[in-house]
Amino acid sequence: MWASYCGGLWLAGRLAEVLTPEVDDAGYDLVVGSGPVIRHVQLKTSHVGSSTASVNINVRLAEKPSGCVVWTMFDAETMRIDSHLWYGADPGEPLPSLDGLRVARHSRANTGGVKAERSDIRVLPRGRFEVLNSAADLVDRLFG
Repeated sequence: MWASYCGGLWLAGRLAEVLTPEVDDAGYDLVVGSGPVIRHVQLKTSHVGSSTASVNINVRLAEKPSGCVVWTMFDAETMRIDSHLWYGADPGEPLPSLDGLRVARHSRANTGGVKAERSDIRVLPRGRFEVLNSAADLVDRLFG
């Protein structure tokens, strides 16, 4: 998926670098850089028509410069990308505040039947995302 976005950047005369973390505990799935802009990106996916109303995001993403969440919607039959949902700010700006978001819970209960809170994870509702209809729109939001 990211190869196609990098291709779009290259066609526009912009170079991109894509890096991935060694472990999945820093709040992001990849780092994408183009020119002076570096984005720490948490990726989510759902199929078009999914009833998924929210995604869980790691609060550590807010510690990263220009952190953002990209939720990609795809067609389940063709596997083609339909649109993207964007949660972030302009390049160089921090992730919008996560204050007031519900703390996520583990999906499985412990032996006492309690689903413990996941203190570093927040539930981000779909309504907080901006809909982007093309890869070009996503590249614009990522890098200006």
